[in-house]
Amino acid sequence: MEMSTVGSSIVLFVNGVRKEITGNIILQKPQINLVNYLRNVLGLTGTKEACGTGNCGACNVVVARYNPNSDVVEHKVVSACIFPLVRCHLTSITTIEGLGSTKEPHPIQQRLALSHGTQCGYCSPGFVMSMYGLLRSNPSPMVSDIEDSLQGNLCRCTGYRPILDSFSSFT
Repeated sequence: MEMSTVGSSIVLFVNGVRKEITGNIILQKPQINLVNYLRNVLGLTGTKEACGTGNCGACNVVVARYNPNSDVVEHKVVSACIFPLVRCHLTSITTIEGLGSTKEPHPIQQRLALSHGTQCGYCSPGFVMSMYGLLRSNPSPMVSDIEDSLQGNLCRCTGYRPILDSFSSFT
């Protein structure tokens, strides 16, 4: 989306809550990315910024946008550290905070924990959001679909077997 189509405000939903961004943040800092908005403006710190180049998956969120050509809402996993905030106009963003909590975890989070798929936990939100995005687009994935969807996620602690094992339970 070009900035000229946005005008002087951006309207989006973050975890189901309507947000309208107007004025200075758009005009003075049009290059601001989604991860900075989520973390520094909204205080949603579950979305991590690690590499800053879209290569590690720690900042993954799911962006939903209506496609008028197909008449469906499309869900895509994006690297929030390289996703410009101005591209969020008329989208719905889901972050890790929008999925579940420690008291009521999402099934993806539950399965990751039960399979010992986390150690330090820094990469876990990105892995969970990648899997969530896959399930939104493909509710019955094959193991190869899961492997493909996690290709952009890095983990330095667990290796990948417990993570893949936990997510393979969705096949």
